[in-house]
Amino acid sequence: MPNERLRAAMAAGGWTYASLAHKVEVDPKSVERWVNLGRTPRRSTAVAAAEMLGEDVHALWPVLRQARPARAVSPELVALYDQRADIPVSAIVDMLKQARERIDVLVYAAVFLHEAYPRLNDLLQERAAEGCTVRIAVGDSESTNVRQRGEEERFGHGIESRCRLALMHYRPLVGAPGIEVRTHATTLYNSIYRADDEALVNAHVWGVNAYGAPVWHLRRSGKGGMFDTYAESFDAVWETATPVREG
Repeated sequence: MPNERLRAAMAAGGWTYASLAHKVEVDPKSVERWVNLGRTPRRSTAVAAAEMLGEDVHALWPVLRQARPARAVSPELVALYDQRADIPVSAIVDMLKQARERIDVLVYAAVFLHEAYPRLNDLLQERAAEGCTVRIAVGDSESTNVRQRGEEERFGHGIESRCRLALMHYRPLVGAPGIEVRTHATTLYNSIYRADDEALVNAHVWGVNAYGAPVWHLRRSGKGGMFDTYAESFDAVWETATPVREG
């Protein structure tokens, strides 16, 4: 049964099968089937298409109102740790060593990395020299959200000093080819350590220091999954962050 609501929305905006397909990264034949055969795209694609068209996704595809059954385990979940302290720093370092294209680190401070592995900067420079793009985002010690996090953790001003210490650790990398360091002032819901298609996501829990909060190890298995959700979150924070300059 044709999707007349979708057809009308596309016509009103001057969209063709090809132009909408290009924007949501699918084949034009897929869009044609959505319109003429009433097919329903996967949820993430439907949301992207609806945003392009300026429509409510459930108005275009009412079937998506139905709750999807929960999966016992996500195919992208490699491991779940009760707290970050359960993960040997060597496991994080080994993951970074294997990166060939991208390393992303989004934290407030995470000074434990340099303290436990003093060669971290050398490792990042080695990866960058081999073609990796390295992006490091640490908390802006002057930001309201960093101070608020300190109060939540009951560390007071401790987190602000840790942010300054983290920046001091990473500052020698500023200006190194393939590496960029920025400071961010966002409310950080998770710390993210990404190496290519693997990531460790450290949840932030109110009143709990990051080392006592859970971590999930993700491995990307396809577009639009959990991994991409956190990768896109990193990108969003990165766009708001301030580059650290040399000197």
